[in-house]
Amino acid sequence: MDYIDYYKVLGIHKNASADEIKKAYRKLARKYHPDVNPNDKEAELKFKEVNEANEVLSHPENRKKYDSYGKDWKHAEEFEKAKKQQQRYQRAPGGGSQGFGGGFSGGDFSEFFESMFGGGATSGRTRSAVQFRGQDYNAEMHLNLKDVYKTHKQTLNVNGKNIRLTIPAGVKNEQVIKIKGYGGEGINGGPKGDLLIRFIIKNDTKFMRDNDNLLTTVELPLYTAVLGGDMIIDTFDGQVKLTVKPETQSNTKVKLKGKGFPVYKKEGKYGDLYITYHVKIPSGLTDHEKKLFKELAKLRPS
Repeated sequence: MDYIDYYKVLGIHKNASADEIKKAYRKLARKYHPDVNPNDKEAELKFKEVNEANEVLSHPENRKKYDSYGKDWKHAEEFEKAKKQQQRYQRAPGGGSQGFGGGFSGGDFSEFFESMFGGGATSGRTRSAVQFRGQDYNAEMHLNLKDVYKTHKQTLNVNGKNIRLTIPAGVKNEQVIKIKGYGGEGINGGPKGDLLIRFIIKNDTKFMRDNDNLLTTVELPLYTAVLGGDMIIDTFDGQVKLTVKPETQSNTKVKLKGKGFPVYKKEGKYGDLYITYHVKIPSGLTDHEKKLFKELAKLRPS
């Protein structure tokens, strides 16, 4: 495997913070996403490289291994075990110089790894090939809030392969879902990696989402606020009739139980809808209306 400078791929310096890595990844992922560049093989390769770079650098442990072992970062644990074995062998009586071919200087990790687990073994035993789990893939899926109100299916293209996914209702913004076995191929017959999907959910509705609850503001006519009455209001999945109490003040809050957002992976369970009333003062009053308001003002002086 050729060495890929993941810092260079994301256009960041080696001391970049986690936020800088995240920003660089999102910017490039949007730029090279297959949906933005259909049938563009070069953009597809760039998108794959950007995802690989983010997979390594956005995880502190992976980044540490990459900084230490370069292209062989996935085998860092094996290198460490091998070094410890070598040290124990050299300290043991008769260990001498015939163990693993001399001290480990940290030069070519691939050569060292091959000599330990591949065709260059120096002991009298034949070592079997070590299996390694495949690399995890990262992907982003952009949806609207309305899209995740109900469970539905979506097709996601990962490295040229279409994957049919069931998106559960109630998925949250920035939530990551793992699809087991849809990552990179394993090494020497090892298991495949996983696909990690991060959901970016855009809210273009008049409802604000607060976990499983929804918040909205309803304009209340002055006369209804004073005298009370029935109103038809919008919920996320339709309209309902709401009875307003007389003398309702502006900024009064009411709760409609079960009219919020679906609870993730809990079929049939919903949060609540919280409504804040905003009393609307009438405008464009006629002379007669103004006269009536003046008479009311005389009845109840401030």
